[in-house]
Amino acid sequence: LNIPLVSSAMDTVTEARLAIALAQEGGMGIIHKNMTIDQQADQVRMVKKYESGIIKDPIIVGSHTTIREVMELTRANNISGVPVVDGDDLLGIVTSRDLRFETHVDRPVSSIMTPKERLVTVEEGADKQEIEKLLHKNRIEKVLVVNGDFKLRGLITVKDIQKSTDYPNASKDELGRLRVGAAIGVGYGTEERAAALVDAGVDVLVVDTAHGHSQGVLDRVGWVKQNYPDVQVIGGNIATGDAALALVEAGADAVKVGIGPGSICTTRLVAGVGVPQVTAVMNVAEALEGTGVPLIADGGIRFSGDIAKSLAAGANLVMLGGLFAGTEEAPGEVELFQGRSYK
Repeated sequence: LNIPLVSSAMDTVTEARLAIALAQEGGMGIIHKNMTIDQQADQVRMVKKYESGIIKDPIIVGSHTTIREVMELTRANNISGVPVVDGDDLLGIVTSRDLRFETHVDRPVSSIMTPKERLVTVEEGADKQEIEKLLHKNRIEKVLVVNGDFKLRGLITVKDIQKSTDYPNASKDELGRLRVGAAIGVGYGTEERAAALVDAGVDVLVVDTAHGHSQGVLDRVGWVKQNYPDVQVIGGNIATGDAALALVEAGADAVKVGIGPGSICTTRLVAGVGVPQVTAVMNVAEALEGTGVPLIADGGIRFSGDIAKSLAAGANLVMLGGLFAGTEEAPGEVELFQGRSYK
């Protein structure tokens, strides 16, 4: 990450829109789990597909697909063009300019596509400057990536190049896609949820519970690392050095500290359990010294100065919920009350 901020996995805070905005600034959003498995995986997919260096698996259509079907596809996925293929063989491309004002929508897409002979393509491994020159010279917004046999290998869009210029500090993976995390629990259905999220391309899984120093959480962290070793896993929430070391031993790549300090948290009231946040952060930071495992301070961040205090106490980054909940990108309806906007 390029800034020490991640967003909380709350249904009033983080869905795809906020995760995209935060990743563009260099942080990362954690998609909440208060939705179905498919919905959460779709949210992750939306973030991963929003920006790419090269779109390795672009949405494609066959030559016999009707113009009507292509229109519905582009509208549903918020895209402006799709390659036309036959198996792996590239036949052409159809863009919004081809579809605009088209009235004979039951014809095959092959009747309006830009055919193979007129396509502008680059070979795999072409550098960014060459691609930009090609886009500018031909006044086009998309260039297809092909191999030596003219098989489709990806798609590069001018929008993605522009986004990388506008947001130079964006948090991206090795394929140039925005980074995103997602929350999972420890109960029934977690295995299916984790599998769907990994398949969608999630970068980080957060085992998100109120009491992270429990056998169920330790077992779940170990299970994730065993089954998906390439995916980072965060365990929490905890408040002691012993808990941090137990999570590290189970395989956690980072730990989340905070029992009860959150803006909507009732753990201290209901269970009578909690540790003052700065004390908890300092204790865990001391225990983790030399392990290389980062510490996330989660909760109690009400003012900008609280971020500085958390980092000074030993946190590597902070998780924000309430501060993001009122933003335009957060889920929820805006309500007007006595002349002021609320979410």
